[in-house]
Parts: sequence; structure tokens; C-alpha cells
Amino acid sequence: MKDLSTALRSRRANQLYRSRRVLDSPQGVKLRLEDGREYLAFCSNDYLGLASHPAVVEAFHAGLERYGAGSGAAHLISGHSRAHHELEEALAEFVHRPRALLFSTGYMANLGVLTTLAGRNDPVFEDRSNHASLLDGARLGGARLIRYRHADAADLGRRLTATGRAGGVVATDGVFSMDGDLAPLPALARQALAHSAWFMVDDAHGLGVIGPQGRGSVAACGLDLEQVPVIVGTLGKALGTFGAFVAGGEELIEALIQEARTWIYTTAPPPALAMATLAALRLAEQEDWRRIRLRELVDHFRNGAAGLGLELCPSTTPIQPVIVGTAAAALRLSDALLEQGILITAIRPPTVPDGTSRLRITFSAAHTEAQVDRLLGALEQALQCDLDR
Repeated sequence: MKDLSTALRSRRANQLYRSRRVLDSPQGVKLRLEDGREYLAFCSNDYLGLASHPAVVEAFHAGLERYGAGSGAAHLISGHSRAHHELEEALAEFVHRPRALLFSTGYMANLGVLTTLAGRNDPVFEDRSNHASLLDGARLGGARLIRYRHADAADLGRRLTATGRAGGVVATDGVFSMDGDLAPLPALARQALAHSAWFMVDDAHGLGVIGPQGRGSVAACGLDLEQVPVIVGTLGKALGTFGAFVAGGEELIEALIQEARTWIYTTAPPPALAMATLAALRLAEQEDWRRIRLRELVDHFRNGAAGLGLELCPSTTPIQPVIVGTAAAALRLSDALLEQGILITAIRPPTVPDGTSRLRITFSAAHTEAQVDRLLGALEQALQCDLDR
């Protein structure tokens, strides 16, 4: 039996213990925490600033009036509403795929896809920096997980060839959640096609942010259904609500409906949530100024960070990590910023490799340049105080 007390003490001793903060405000660039203070936040995935948008909130209210609070059943029983169906159709059209299927979370979507496409001991090839849900999807389904070097299509090709067989699944993030860099999707797609493997892209952090009208990293690369037969997207990041979807061809979606246990054996999300998400999707599609604002803020921050000598990842996305090194150093920097009224969470192992603990700074279209300048000034002061210790 696992000794929980020892495990928890070890986490505390190694600066790896995690604690929740309680919010007393809506999601936004300014958050009020349980201590009653308001903080300027740079750690949300609400990239387009839609989580509290009036039109999204209004759609949620309308959904509650029409459908009530919950769906009441799984999709295959009596929980699949007109609101769910219309959202699935809109998401499929948005990412230019024949069909889409709603899941309750991105984690459940990735597990559902991988356990459907890969049988026991089938090879699943994954980027070493993939999200935990992709890695767990292969492991929990009993597949043979083979990890290739980060963003290295040539290494993927060598590992595909080494199995001595065609088929399997290649899975990657479109935008890597902890580094903010982009996967080389065209090169990865060529390798998957050459070896008759499924190619799956989790575009959780690309959807709404990258590509024409925010259609994601797959659309930004101009890749079609044959090149990328499986797209996974989440709804709780740029779209500001909650849930996930899988998009692809007719047979893929029908197979998931028949076999994906994480879809079959769970209650459908509230229909009101689907209505709110559809409103957010329309805003994301129509208001390109949000993506323009994001690019401007990222450029402004990176220019200022360079002047401070900060170590940044090579990212052009709203995810801008500042690499610190040790878990203790990341915590000190996060605490120093909190004292100045800025909320950024320290990211530590096992989420990132040892020695690469960081502040994962993320931007929203709701931020202003003045707020970015405030962040840069606070970082400079916090770093100087740390040097003077």
C-alpha cells in the first residue's frame, strides 16, 4: 500500500507541493482571490478573453431557461440535445472536417481516441513534450508507447521504420502547452502517411488563436483530412467555456460513438454550456482583432523581456514561459510577483523536466500594453531582489 504521508512530506521537502487558490471573481485579466485583494493575472488559458464575455454569458442564461441546468443522461441514452448537435455541426465546419463529437473534457477526448484507434501492444508514437492526457491515453489503453524527440520528424520516421510494420498512431500537440512552440505538422503528417499510421493532433492551445479565423494549427498549415484525420480541440481555453471535441471523418466519429468508453459511459455536458460555447465560437470566428491584439502583446512582451535578459522559449503564441531552473527559484519568483499584485503560477516537475521549472506566462486579448509593461517592471524588480538575497 502506498504511504501517502511519506509521499506528501517528500513533495513539500522538494518544493513540489501544489495548493489551490480560491477565486472570488469571474475569470478575467483581473482576479479577486480569497484574501480580498485584486491581482493582475497572467496565468489563464482564456486567450481571447471570452470566458466572461456578455454574449457568452447571455447565451448560457438562454440555455438554462430552455434546457435547465443539466443534461440528465449520457448522449446515447437521452442526454444528447439539439444544442449539443448544433455545436458539433458548427465545430466540424469550423475546423473543416466532416463531423465532430463532443466530449466532457480534453483528457477524456484523448483517452477515447487513443483507446479506440490503438489496441493492446499497438504502437503509438508521441512527442516527448506531449500533454499528459495523450501519454496516458496510450498507457491506459495498453498500447506500446514510443516517444520521439521533441518536434523531430526525422526521429519519428526512424522510429516508425524500426517497428518493421505499417500502421499505429502518431499523436502530437499542435501547440505545446508548457513551451508554447508549434509542432512541425506538415513533416509529421508526411511521416505518418508514408507509414500508413493515423495522425492525431491535439490542438487545445491552437484552436481560436492560430490560423485563418482562429481555425487552429492544422488549418494554419493547410493540412486536409487525409493528412490529419484526427483533430482534438478543447473548449475551455480560447473559447472560454468547458469541454472538448474530436473532429474527423464519418467512420472515425461513428467508431468513437460505438467504442470510446470515455464518451459512452459519462453524462453529457449541460446543453446550456453548448449554447454558450456556440456563441463563443462565433465571436472567435468573426473578431480577428482578438488574435491581432494577442500577437501585438506577445511581441511587446518578448521585446521587453529580451532587454531584461530573461530566458524565454522560442514561442510566438500567447504561452510565454520564463525558464527559471529549480522549483525553489520558480516559487520565489512567483511569490515575489504576488507581493506586487501579479498572479503567475510556478510550473514545476513532473509537469516539466527537472531543471526547467518556470513561470508560464500567458496572455489574453483582454490585456493591455500598459498591463504588460507593469508585468515587465514587476519581473525586473523581483529578479533584482532575488539577486540581492
